[in-house]
Amino acid sequence: MRIDVRALGAYSRLADRGADRAASALAELTGTDLRVEVTGASLATGADLADSFKNRQSVGVSVGLRGGIEGEAVLAFDADAAEEVTALLPGGESMGKSAISELGNIALGGFLDGWANYLETGIDMTPPRYIEAEGAAVLPHGAQADDGVFLFESRLEALSDDLGFAIYMLPESDPFRKLLNSSPTPVGPAAEASADADATAHADGQQTTSIPYESLSTFASLAKRGSENAAGNVAAMTGLDTSVEVSRLRFVALSDLPTEIGDARRAGTVFELEGDIGGYLAILFEERDAARIAGAMLPMEPGEPLGEMAQNALSELGNVMTSGFIDSWANVLETTIEHTPPNYVNDMGSAVMSPLVTRLGRRQEYGFVIDATIETAGVAATCDIYALPNERELAAALSALEGR
Repeated sequence: MRIDVRALGAYSRLADRGADRAASALAELTGTDLRVEVTGASLATGADLADSFKNRQSVGVSVGLRGGIEGEAVLAFDADAAEEVTALLPGGESMGKSAISELGNIALGGFLDGWANYLETGIDMTPPRYIEAEGAAVLPHGAQADDGVFLFESRLEALSDDLGFAIYMLPESDPFRKLLNSSPTPVGPAAEASADADATAHADGQQTTSIPYESLSTFASLAKRGSENAAGNVAAMTGLDTSVEVSRLRFVALSDLPTEIGDARRAGTVFELEGDIGGYLAILFEERDAARIAGAMLPMEPGEPLGEMAQNALSELGNVMTSGFIDSWANVLETTIEHTPPNYVNDMGSAVMSPLVTRLGRRQEYGFVIDATIETAGVAATCDIYALPNERELAAALSALEGR
């Protein structure tokens, strides 16, 4: 079965609008202004999600979905914030779990209203079920599948308090794949967004990009293959035992990437991709993690955690990691991908990402974010790998792979 990339994008935008409605409902209920930080769709296996969510303690509400969307949705927040959340509700301290269940019921109802309008059909919710969970157990039950699932995730943050919520929606796989292969007629705000996207596509002479679902799953698995190749390259360069682990592949609107990465400083490398598949790849660390991983590779100058030696180390680290990833992708896709020399960056994350979004935004709307952890010489650091291939060229390579 083939899926329409723009249809997947439309549903991702729909989740974002649903999160806006949920934020409004929560703000009215709690008196606290909330904003939607970012929304994306992950394509991952149960094992990947378990890695991504490990060490999290969550409290929340789960509802089953029937009708236009089959599946499950969850509103969750950190367990440490449970008392703070209930304190925001009228009489919440005395209501306990029932207060959280009511909060989840209202927020998820708002989240799903937009989906129901778009699909021009009703979506029924089961009564809310209070949950306390560790790790990926907070996610909808279908997230434990081993063959890859789409998980929509929205993060909401309070403007005045250190309080955050997450909404996870997991549609049942087979019905949702059929939705991605169909062209529902959007209404309301979704219609305006779709019309804008169509106008842009026609103005640029673009046609809808369609990718086999199995090939998109293959691209997700390529992230793991690439990480193994990257770890081998780093080990060969440094002589140190090295591992690079990726937990999942997230599908995010390009316009959301500056918000996704935020204004905190990031250090790392940016590469332009060339050959049969163009685009960009960026490997970015938080400054503290960048200094730690550079220090593990070679001794740093005192007082210069990200001085010239560290910059050179991070540039070479990014260079060999990027070669590992794209060599693996090129071998599997039987295509040619090359990259420019590393461009070292140390700036606000949004400032790093905005120029890439501007350059790519005329041709496409979406990119991938790979959550990764690198460990070398006993030092572990997390990084985000922003894989922004040319959408049409990637689709052609994946389609060709299916035909072999």
